[in-house]
Amino acid sequence: MLSRTAANLYWIGRHMERAEFTTRLIEATIRLDSLLAQPKVEEAWKSALAVVGSAPDPSSEALGAFGGRRFLALSLDNPSSVKSCLSAARDNARAARNVLTQEIWEAINRAWLLIRDRASPGGTQSTLNMVEELKAETRGFEGALARMLRNEAYWFLRLGSLVERGDNTARLLDVKYFLLLPDGEQVGGLRDRDQWMTLLHVVSGRTAYRTIYRQALQPWLIADLLIFRKELPRSLAAAATETVAILAEFGDMSGLQGEADRLARRRLGRLEDGTIEELLAEGLHESLGRFMRENAALDAAIANQFRFA
Repeated sequence: MLSRTAANLYWIGRHMERAEFTTRLIEATIRLDSLLAQPKVEEAWKSALAVVGSAPDPSSEALGAFGGRRFLALSLDNPSSVKSCLSAARDNARAARNVLTQEIWEAINRAWLLIRDRASPGGTQSTLNMVEELKAETRGFEGALARMLRNEAYWFLRLGSLVERGDNTARLLDVKYFLLLPDGEQVGGLRDRDQWMTLLHVVSGRTAYRTIYRQALQPWLIADLLIFRKELPRSLAAAATETVAILAEFGDMSGLQGEADRLARRRLGRLEDGTIEELLAEGLHESLGRFMRENAALDAAIANQFRFA
């Protein structure tokens, strides 16, 4: 496969994963700000922007609820907005059209057409309606990906998704964990519980938490779920495990391995040997920051190993 085609596939995976994540983040933040007192609403949207690494001007309208929804969903000035991600994914899909299935292309194109002509998210309910439509289309992409032949095209698409997923989950937990720690409220109170549930909603982790822990929501157990539990597809451990497996598939096919394999195995080993108690003792922010740096190094190593143009 041409290196440029491989890069296109990898970035389709990254952009589609980021589009879905940002869509879920918008929905969760809308639900969160409905639980907060008015002065706290701006903080909810500031934290959402921090999760995706977006930093508008401090005086920007993006710091409010309407502006935040628009900036995250529709602004082409924001490279992490849903619209920007779907536009980039579609451009990459057009360049790699000859190796994509019809289902994959149609799923990406439908999602782009849904949002292409929108300039405003409208009111809260209008935004939620748009979010539901986008979630349906991104699920269509995931379904089409799951039905692909397990070959190079599939591996590059999936590898991009996993690198993006690890970064997104780490950023979400890094920003939201300390924001949601109770301030003068009892842990497990109604408001506290609802806020933590919004975080789990972003990673589709509500049912998983109840199944695995069978006890009231606790911040450190949510951190354990999102970091160490491979049963949750969006956990750091699950993404790291599948990344190693996919790189091994490339190695089996070519007989070659490189720096990306080494970095991926080292990262997985640290997650397999760690515990939430040790991580919290070290410092959650510091540990998640290290993971994000390792993820960025892995991304660069993948680009170098497969000679992305």
